[in-house]
Amino acid sequence: MTTEPVPEAVVTDAHLHDPADLLRELGSDAHQGLTTAQAQTRLLHVGANALIEAGQRHPLRILLAQFTDFMILVLLVAAIIAGLIGEPQDVVAIAVIVVLNAVLGFVQEYRAERAMLALKQMMALQTRVVRDGLVRQIDATQLVPGDVVDLEAGNIVPADLRLLDLWSFRVNESTLTGESLVVEKSLSTLQSSDLALGDRLNLAYKGTTVAYGRARGLVVATGMRTELGKIASLLDQEVGKTPLQKRLAAFGQKLSVAVLFICAVLFLAGWLRGEMPMTMLLTAISLAVAAIPEALPAVVTITLALGAARMVRYRALIRRLPAVQTLGSVTTICSDKTGTLTVNRMHVDVLDVADAQAQREACKVLNLCNDAVRGAQGVWVGDPTETALLEFAAGQGWTPEQDRRHWPRLAELPFSAERARMSTFHQDGDEVLMLVKGAPEAVVPRCTQLWGGTGGRHLDATALHEQARGLARQGLRVLALACRTLPGLPASGHLDASECELSFLGFVGLIDPPRPQAQEAVAACKAAGIRVVMMTGDHPATAAAIARRLGIMDGNDKVMTGSELQALSLPDFEREVKQVRVYARLNPEQKIKIVQALQEQGELVAMTGDGVNDAPALKRADIGIAMGQGGTDVAREAAHMTLLDDNFATLVHAVREGRRIYDNIRKFVKFTLPSNAGEIWTLVLASFLVLPIPLLPIHLLWINLVTDGLPGLALAGEPAERGAMQRPPRPPQESIFALGIWQHTVWAGLLMGGLCVLAQAWAMERAGTHWQSMVFTVLTLSQLGHVLAVRSERESLFSQGLLSNKPLFVVVLLSVGLQMAVLYVPWLHQVFKTAPLSAFELLLCFGLAGVLFVAVEIEKAMVRRGWIYKR
Repeated sequence: MTTEPVPEAVVTDAHLHDPADLLRELGSDAHQGLTTAQAQTRLLHVGANALIEAGQRHPLRILLAQFTDFMILVLLVAAIIAGLIGEPQDVVAIAVIVVLNAVLGFVQEYRAERAMLALKQMMALQTRVVRDGLVRQIDATQLVPGDVVDLEAGNIVPADLRLLDLWSFRVNESTLTGESLVVEKSLSTLQSSDLALGDRLNLAYKGTTVAYGRARGLVVATGMRTELGKIASLLDQEVGKTPLQKRLAAFGQKLSVAVLFICAVLFLAGWLRGEMPMTMLLTAISLAVAAIPEALPAVVTITLALGAARMVRYRALIRRLPAVQTLGSVTTICSDKTGTLTVNRMHVDVLDVADAQAQREACKVLNLCNDAVRGAQGVWVGDPTETALLEFAAGQGWTPEQDRRHWPRLAELPFSAERARMSTFHQDGDEVLMLVKGAPEAVVPRCTQLWGGTGGRHLDATALHEQARGLARQGLRVLALACRTLPGLPASGHLDASECELSFLGFVGLIDPPRPQAQEAVAACKAAGIRVVMMTGDHPATAAAIARRLGIMDGNDKVMTGSELQALSLPDFEREVKQVRVYARLNPEQKIKIVQALQEQGELVAMTGDGVNDAPALKRADIGIAMGQGGTDVAREAAHMTLLDDNFATLVHAVREGRRIYDNIRKFVKFTLPSNAGEIWTLVLASFLVLPIPLLPIHLLWINLVTDGLPGLALAGEPAERGAMQRPPRPPQESIFALGIWQHTVWAGLLMGGLCVLAQAWAMERAGTHWQSMVFTVLTLSQLGHVLAVRSERESLFSQGLLSNKPLFVVVLLSVGLQMAVLYVPWLHQVFKTAPLSAFELLLCFGLAGVLFVAVEIEKAMVRRGWIYKR
């Protein structure tokens, strides 16, 4: 016996093939299906109808990867050095910070790995299949190419199918294609090979939902070879680092190089001066420990965590902490239309009729020529277009149930893609009322007069078609309404013959309307220098109309379809990408291409979406933003953050918060680097001036804990700067040292060190043995004054107000009190090797520390006048 050849797991361009040819190619039969033996053989060959979790990493590997970050490695080296010189406090502090960051990073990456699991769960668990001539219920994972599947309303399509038979079959494909309307399917063989997914009307796709009717389909692709599977494979790609992570990595590298250079110079200078090599080695190591800002990762993490907690109040849930900051640097937001900018619910936008009488007749058509019904909760259930028509009629005061009782339905001619219209017949006394709704090109030619109450009026078909095109250019889905009175109900075989000599009533235009506040949110994004780009699977006219309503498009902006994008070469597209504001009829792969092209042009891209078709682009974007209410699990798992209220306007609050977070991280860097530099310069200048070592290791540890850590954490709560949403985004490639931070670090650190050495020289001449306590106090107080001055990059502390950041004010007072305790509590003298200062000496310490504060305020005044640090 010969073994039949096993077909491949996918049929390419199945929409171009006749069903009979496909059945022969797959060795199947529309009524008998496959045999059980055939199905088992094919299952062994092509594999289960499931999504494969390719490239999923073991949790241990994810955990170990957290310790390979350059900044973490620098901290580990610092901990080893601290242990060698006998500073166990630093070892413990650094170890805690490293472990905390590793745990947080592990949780974030492990949750990202779950995106593939969410895709798997979209599979229909059970499906009805024809095997051996019998309809059976089987696990959907057992489907193979050639299986014949039966579907009805409410089913999830279990595989990619070429439709064989259908009965008023409509499918909701919004999660796959992004199109808000349910799709009326047909059996016709299509001719074009480059049709978008939403235009392949003779196919049903895995993961979509049957909204209405019944169908029988032939399985042409399973598992990873389905359109849903292609999306799954697109999700299996490495996620790049956020701008914050890149900037911190660059910061760590530059810092380590600078520290090693300074330590080497200090060691060499002391050795050449005749100091003992071991003494200079310990000094250099102590300097290295002081120079590493070990609080930076903790402060960044806590700042992001506090920002994430604040954003929950704005209805935005952060899934990966660095995403909080990333929003502040976003230059382009690529937004899905359906369910994000719009409410994802059809709505009657216009009813174009001649007068009030015609409006009443039109509402009668909306109520009666309609198959939607009221559900148990009082909500209309059925096709979204028909439910929108009922809601509109009810809003005009005409109750659908009352009309249906008064004019009971006798017969109907259902809507189909070929007919493009629906007709119903109703008892109206001794006569029969026929009501028609459908596409203008299918209804207007069958009308012979305008409805006019008792008498008909002349009908200009050309003018009506132009009127319909005008409504369509506004992005509306246009339906024509008509009616006719018959003496009786035609015979069942002649119902369609009565669809003539109709009286035209008017047009109804429907649209998925923009969300409330979306227009204001788009305007706020524009004011903040952020471009908004719409990406959708909807028709170009609809997308452009919504974009114009929201202010996304103006007269010079372009609309590009997926087929037009496909025809462009990569260089041509990269030249076009910044001029296009609306992309329509897109496939998932094309959304990724757009995001990548924008990123190649130097843009930092945020992508919003809610469907399965958006998930790959959400993951590829610099920050992916999913919808929490209407979004799919796949989109939420692939995204970096979720909008709990599905409101685009929430993005404005999120962007403002992201800018505040990044500003505060910069402020901490601007505070901690000069502070550490001041410690370095104090040791270096004293060494070059042949002065004794001015600070002991315990002093450095105290300063790091009291003046670095606590004030740095309090900076995380600094309010947003005025005008934060009126300035352009920071360039993605901009260094964290940009706009004056490195210059500030140099001069402020040098001034701080110079003031300390000046105090040392004066005290050694006048104060005798407790000169070290004065140096210690000047360094501590100058850093506390410095943190108050750097609360803003532009505004004076006096215009901000001391109490505008109460936690920082309290921390500064507490730190001053602790420093006074170190000086004046006797039992602490032995611990810190300090001595009490006289009133004059203490005032001198405050005065020297105030010099740095005044200098920073002068710097900010120069920034306000535009003299320095201009972008």
